[in-house]
Amino acid sequence: MQSTNDRAVSPGGRLRQRLERPEIIRTLTAHDVFTARILEDAGMEMLFLGGFGIAASHLGVPDLSLLTMSEMADAIRRVTGAVSIPVVADGDTGHGDLPNVARTVREFERSGAAGILLEDQVFPKRCGHFAGKQVIPAEDMILKLRVALEARRNPDFLVFARTDALTVEGIDAAIDRANRYRDVGADVCFVEAPGSREELARIGKEVRAPQLANMLIGGTTPLLSADELQRLGFRIMVCPVTTLLATGFAVRRAAEAYLASGRVDGTLDSMLSFDEIKRILGLDEQLAWRVKFNDDATSPN
Repeated sequence: MQSTNDRAVSPGGRLRQRLERPEIIRTLTAHDVFTARILEDAGMEMLFLGGFGIAASHLGVPDLSLLTMSEMADAIRRVTGAVSIPVVADGDTGHGDLPNVARTVREFERSGAAGILLEDQVFPKRCGHFAGKQVIPAEDMILKLRVALEARRNPDFLVFARTDALTVEGIDAAIDRANRYRDVGADVCFVEAPGSREELARIGKEVRAPQLANMLIGGTTPLLSADELQRLGFRIMVCPVTTLLATGFAVRRAAEAYLASGRVDGTLDSMLSFDEIKRILGLDEQLAWRVKFNDDATSPN
């Protein structure tokens, strides 16, 4: 049996403990290690690594199943090696059939993730707010979830079950799927792309599981506050492309100002300082190694 101390130090165990508190978890999606460190420094309690952001930042492509499982596992490994807060990673459809699902879970867990998000789209999948989605039968997704739950090494590793059925089969079917996924053992459920506050309210009330709400700027779901989502019954709120939108805007603004003026200091009011970047990246801690061991070498025995 796993001890309380073991649970406390595992990423999944720490996230489970946080989910037991009543306040909704507000988080953003990191699209690389640098943004992950910035988000942790800003006070985020957990992070998501989404397929959209990693595909955009690592490959420069949209979220259309172009990112491989191993590329995602490498991204997880780099991020979890640089931050101390739990990280939940996007596992898409599990990258294939049942053996692929098992391998994806084990690779993500081995890479340090606190949990995985699996969805019931057909392969190749697409961003949940793109048109033309299709879903697999609920029974097939249930098999995937059973495999995922069996494949994890640590029972505190969380399995998030996402359904994209709402825009394909309607809200009743989506809620039914989410409840069936919970019944088979999914830790958190996620109904993607509700189109109104009324649909969000139904989902929050009728899905019998801890739930995630996806507040995608520019997507089909209305953007509600964390307080309102908590009142509706949601446990986690994620804004999946905010860091990409903010980064893209800031970089383009800096480039345009530089090309127009010939100076690099024209947008200092919208930048982090160089000293802040050095602090976030842990420069002093890195340099302290040489100081420490030089001092050890010169100290008397």
